[in-house]
Amino acid sequence: MIMQTDGIHHITAIVGSPQENVDFYAGVLGLRLVKKTVNFDDPGTYHLYFGDEGGSPGTIMTFFPWPDAYRGRVGSGQVGTTSFVVPEGSLSFWEERLLKFSVEYKKTIRFEEEYLEFLDPHGLRIEIVARKEGRNSEWSFGAIKSEHAIKGFGGAVLLSAAPNQTEKVLIDVMGLEKVGQDGEYIRFKAKADIGNVIDIKLAPEARGVSGVGTVHHIAWRANSYEQHELWQQHVKQNDFQVTEIIDRQYFNAIYFREEGGILFEIATDPPGFTRDEPEEDLGKELLLPPWLEPHRGQIESHLQPAEARILKEDQ
Repeated sequence: MIMQTDGIHHITAIVGSPQENVDFYAGVLGLRLVKKTVNFDDPGTYHLYFGDEGGSPGTIMTFFPWPDAYRGRVGSGQVGTTSFVVPEGSLSFWEERLLKFSVEYKKTIRFEEEYLEFLDPHGLRIEIVARKEGRNSEWSFGAIKSEHAIKGFGGAVLLSAAPNQTEKVLIDVMGLEKVGQDGEYIRFKAKADIGNVIDIKLAPEARGVSGVGTVHHIAWRANSYEQHELWQQHVKQNDFQVTEIIDRQYFNAIYFREEGGILFEIATDPPGFTRDEPEEDLGKELLLPPWLEPHRGQIESHLQPAEARILKEDQ
């Protein structure tokens, strides 16, 4: 069976304070808070989703904010860096914006592309790259208008404990194409025009430790429920242990861990984030799945307030 994912569906990370998380990704980076819900496996914790105006696949960065959790260590077996893509000609705007919000950054070149690299408030490695491909986001927030707004993911840098094995998984299982090597990085591309560029770093790093400031997993796209079932069979046929299909309310999910130690998810594009609220109201209220709604009072009592707000620097 030959299968090809379109690219990244979402990336999920662990962070600290929920309000600090929202202030950075909505207030500084200008992403839309498209869903405020809870971790279905740990309902006392938020699960916050950010993306374009509707939370399209390929734009969704999600977070488990654990205010009192220990700091993790970025290293092998993890996504090392999450890349966001902006429209061509927008990097100077983003340099000025990062300076305005006192976010330290450095410029780097990889595969003849310029990147702005920086850390979020909880230590996640983030970078911004400008590309022509991919439609512009229609979401504007604060001083960020559509012509400069983050489109979604540019891709990710994987830190594998077994780079050659991870390369094999990307090509033979996920259906990405190997397109080149630049020093210690190998590059792969998926079919979509966003969330489609994956670099594996060949230089070894110490084993990553899960905690605040680290990526929990990277999720790949399945176009439909029917294709999702085929993906599950495909992963099994390639001798990986894969979970049953899990209903995550806004997509269905399966999980497996590849041989380089990175947790992979495959998630369905449907049904999306408007299944329980209209697009104009996304992210304003705490949304719970039906099976948790009877416990709303108890759940809300454990959650710190968190809302998207325009920061003073943009006022």
